[in-house]
Amino acid sequence: MHTASLFIELGGTVLVLGVLGALALRAGISPIPLYLLAGLAFGQGGILPLATSEDFIAVGAEIGVVLLLLTLGLEYNADELMASLRGNARGGLFDLVLNAAPGAVVALLLGWGPVAAVAMAGVTYATSSGITAKVLSDLGWIGNRETPVVLSLLVFEDLTMALYLPVLTAILAGVSLAAGAVTVAIALGTAGVVLLVALRFGRLIETFVASPNSEVLLLKVMGLALLVAGVAQQLQVSAAVGAFLVGIALSGELAHEARALLIPLRDLFAAVFFVFFGLQTNPAAIWPMAGLAALLAVVSMATKLATGAYAARRAGVARAGQARAGIALIPRGEFNIVIAGLAVAAGAHRDLGPLAAGYVLILAAFGPLAARLLQPLISAIARRAA
Repeated sequence: MHTASLFIELGGTVLVLGVLGALALRAGISPIPLYLLAGLAFGQGGILPLATSEDFIAVGAEIGVVLLLLTLGLEYNADELMASLRGNARGGLFDLVLNAAPGAVVALLLGWGPVAAVAMAGVTYATSSGITAKVLSDLGWIGNRETPVVLSLLVFEDLTMALYLPVLTAILAGVSLAAGAVTVAIALGTAGVVLLVALRFGRLIETFVASPNSEVLLLKVMGLALLVAGVAQQLQVSAAVGAFLVGIALSGELAHEARALLIPLRDLFAAVFFVFFGLQTNPAAIWPMAGLAALLAVVSMATKLATGAYAARRAGVARAGQARAGIALIPRGEFNIVIAGLAVAAGAHRDLGPLAAGYVLILAAFGPLAARLLQPLISAIARRAA
């Protein structure tokens, strides 16, 4: 009976996603907001809560993030990544200061204390790599001049998270400075090793993965990405960073073949990720904090637009590309909810969770919509500049 219930819930959920995706295509918008609404409907406090399949969907959601970043990494090589990171280090610092500030200031103004301020700084700082990757793919922005700038900022953010998350965990747990420093050192060392292997030994990795058989190639690439992502996460580094660097390590025709095989899997599990995101949110808990969440979201949209414009302008990108870079950075998602969950579990403040959930839901839904709706305006800016 349990298996039958699982199949019925999963089948119904995926079928609903297919219908919503078809509606989104007909309306000419991103399906992400509709997937999020489906998650709200199927989650706690929703219209039809899931009973048996939530754990399976949770695992599928994690795989979705890994596949989104893996396929994004397959679009670029190690040399492009390093050149972009070196050229955009100042943009990364600008991003950190400008976008961490709103969350910290709100927490302090509300009297939640310094620990909650550190947590809220992370909530407003980090862009959702998964949603941004989906937006870039859906809108055909992958090959644009500003996309390497966006990717370098995302990688900078994820590497910053490798330092931030252990620090936050230590602060929330009240551990000693020495213990916190050891945790941070392990996280940074892991990120450095994964980056070094991807950059220096890409050819060896390609030789190991390559196969004339598509089935074998798919299994090798998928297995390697999940393995690296799991090891990275076990050592306090984002699984997304690990998967992205596996994609970076593969290049040329091999990367092209692997991406073609992975795209159908990516689209399926990415949809599951967005549904799971909605499942984690109780609409009733968000409502009292909705006004403040909306205000904070508006401020964050402005700061991310400024970040994208600043970094893209430094890279010599035209105005239309600067606008696209800023819009691509708007969505928030997986990292932000994880940070809020850690803070709430540690007792930072009871209102922090609902505020973060409402804030992330607004930006996760509005970011893709803004990208689609503002596309004609961006095109007009480009024509005028030309």
